[in-house]
Amino acid sequence: MQKITPCMWFETQAEEAAEFYVSVFENSEILHVSRYGEGGPMPAGTALAADFVIDGVQMQALNGMQAVGFTEAISLSVSTETQEETDRLWDALTSDGGEESMCGWLKDKYGVSWQIVPTVMHLLGDPDQEKAGRAMQAMMRMKKIIIADIQAAFDGA
Repeated sequence: MQKITPCMWFETQAEEAAEFYVSVFENSEILHVSRYGEGGPMPAGTALAADFVIDGVQMQALNGMQAVGFTEAISLSVSTETQEETDRLWDALTSDGGEESMCGWLKDKYGVSWQIVPTVMHLLGDPDQEKAGRAMQAMMRMKKIIIADIQAAFDGA
């Protein structure tokens, strides 16, 4: 069992968000949805909390009835291996009202911040500062990370 479970606070979209995240990531499922009963602060049957797994990480979405919003101060960082995987996740998470940001960051339609980070980004920490610097400069001009462009900059092409 996972000891720490991130919990995301939504106004009323907890179950919808959990279903969306499960549809985007492989190895994902809804574990349980608890619901408000009669006399609760929301209509009976409305989701109180949804426990779910996205790509093996247990999460929880809570309907808190009051919008508190999300900020970039907390984000979900996703490691990708290929451009195809990077593109698929980027497109899914920015769809239907999501927002692209810089350097692999985005906000999904619920306002949750994500980092889509191809494994090629390890080049930014290469001991050859000239190569790493070129890769960094290439990344700084990107929204979605383009793996071939990072590699080309690193290689000096």
